[in-house]
Amino acid sequence: MTEDAPAPRRRGRPPRQDAADGPDARTRILRAARTEFADRGYDNTSIRGIAKAAGVDAALVHHYFGTKDEVFAAAVELSFEPALVIPTILGGPPEGLGERLARYFLSVWENPATRAPLLAILRSALTHEAAAKVLRGFVLRRLLERIAADLHVPDATFRAELAASHMIGIAMLRYVIRAEPLASADPEDIVAMVAPTLQRYLTES
Repeated sequence: MTEDAPAPRRRGRPPRQDAADGPDARTRILRAARTEFADRGYDNTSIRGIAKAAGVDAALVHHYFGTKDEVFAAAVELSFEPALVIPTILGGPPEGLGERLARYFLSVWENPATRAPLLAILRSALTHEAAAKVLRGFVLRRLLERIAADLHVPDATFRAELAASHMIGIAMLRYVIRAEPLASADPEDIVAMVAPTLQRYLTES
């Protein structure tokens, strides 16, 4: 090999210069993954396609996330941002939990920046078990179980599943099926109707 010849690129762990730019590269990968899943669906999205869209090597995607399922899970988390939201939901008075949770959930779906990838995620979950498993695990364990566990109520998992079923059902009818009058209802009207039920699921003994 001559002095001018480039060194072969190693697979797996990223080279030192990629690692130095890790946070930026990771963010690009996540954003590209969310767009790819939104545009192509779960089945037609690949690690190679995500890497190309992010402008990185596929090895770097594997380094940060491992499998396509793990990239998918991270893309879901990017839309919901639980680390930022959960303290806000739990930080107020316990009697307002249902309202805060309902308002947050609807705000994520009403935001055009997050609605499209969430629609793709939800549709993928209906047709692909791996996507459904990721969505179940994220919505239940990363969001609702953490909220219910903080309140120390009995049957937290069962209560979390009831709350999840209620909110995902609303998302299906309003944003996927677009059933009227729910599809055109004012979000505040939905919050007012749904919040007491979520409150009962998550806080009443």
